[in-house]
Amino acid sequence: MAPLKVLICGGGCAGPALAYWLNRCGHHVTVVERFPVLRATGSQIDLRGAAIEAVKRMGLVEAIRGILVDEAGANMVDSQGNVLAQIMANKSGQGAQSFTSEYELMRGDLVRIFYQATKDNVEYIFGKTVEHFEQDDQQVTATFSDGSSDTFDLLVGADGQGSRIRKEILPPGIPDPYFKFKAHVAYWFIPRVEEDDNMMNAYHCPGNRMIMRRSHSPTETQVLCFLWDGSPEVSSVHRASVEKQKEFWSQRFRDAGWQIERFLEGMKTTDNWYCQEVVQVRTDTWSKGRVVLLGDAAYCPSPFTGMGTSAALVGAYVLAGEISQHGDNFSQAFAEYDKILRPFVKELQGVSPFLLKLCMPETWWGIAILHFIFRTLCFFRIPELASRFTKERDGGWQLPNYPALKAAEQ
Repeated sequence: MAPLKVLICGGGCAGPALAYWLNRCGHHVTVVERFPVLRATGSQIDLRGAAIEAVKRMGLVEAIRGILVDEAGANMVDSQGNVLAQIMANKSGQGAQSFTSEYELMRGDLVRIFYQATKDNVEYIFGKTVEHFEQDDQQVTATFSDGSSDTFDLLVGADGQGSRIRKEILPPGIPDPYFKFKAHVAYWFIPRVEEDDNMMNAYHCPGNRMIMRRSHSPTETQVLCFLWDGSPEVSSVHRASVEKQKEFWSQRFRDAGWQIERFLEGMKTTDNWYCQEVVQVRTDTWSKGRVVLLGDAAYCPSPFTGMGTSAALVGAYVLAGEISQHGDNFSQAFAEYDKILRPFVKELQGVSPFLLKLCMPETWWGIAILHFIFRTLCFFRIPELASRFTKERDGGWQLPNYPALKAAEQ
């Protein structure tokens, strides 16, 4: 097939992963990223199921093994830091991962790996966005934020759950397809102290709140605060200034107990802060003409699944594979991309809001019941046995095989 000229919006994980495969198949790829530099930041993520096979086929699994976070498992703790229940990571290579994956890593480190693997053959443009685009049967014309424009054979929206590209291709009158869990999360980094071990520690406090602490380096610790609250006022906080966001989270958690005083003190000076409402992106529209969506822009599964990055990498592989098989017959390629990947996405997004809410009780009595359940399960080693003898969250879904991608594997 003749080489395609492809524009990918988004330089995180999904976009560069797709760029890797398309470039290896001989296409000319440009990645445009709205941040002025490579956005190699973010909290701890993991790879699971078919995504691990995807990075193996990219020839990058050893590079990823070299930057894994040393996290041995997960603890449920009380206000004094006493361990009430413990679930260790399943690193046997068999069955499903536990709360801690065999492949725990920082988002920024994975972004850097994909960038290094593609930067010599893929054009990256930073500090620019696609403000508008038009398409016909022959091409897509993209107009950028600096007033310039260019034409492409294909436009890919890998620009996250707030995707601008998605908004442009949805049918008229359809709102952005967010499924809201009535949950919110904030995370930030603080200095690590000697007492911070290599376990993920989860603490529950009344008021539908939970705090997690996990350390990813010898010098830094991550703090994650979760809140269950469906009020419009809380949803609006994420659109406020960083100062207002920090003030809100400080007020809601200042009486939480455990190590909250230390966490909130570290919040004041952190350089790595982020908060968001927890949502899934659910839409029947993944493509229109020569424009297609990838990763969170099309099927964000939410942080609660632990599968966002994995879904993006699997999606990139399948999309590249279908393009390699159908050439410039984009309608057929995108139809097959949808047909193959949608069952996988449906499996990932099968999260019960009711069960999630039970994990953030409102009262001390609810917390006591939750602790009792987890202590009992761990006493009988149920989580360990479940990991060994059940499938990963993607249902054991297997990557398809594409001749063109097979030839491009390292």
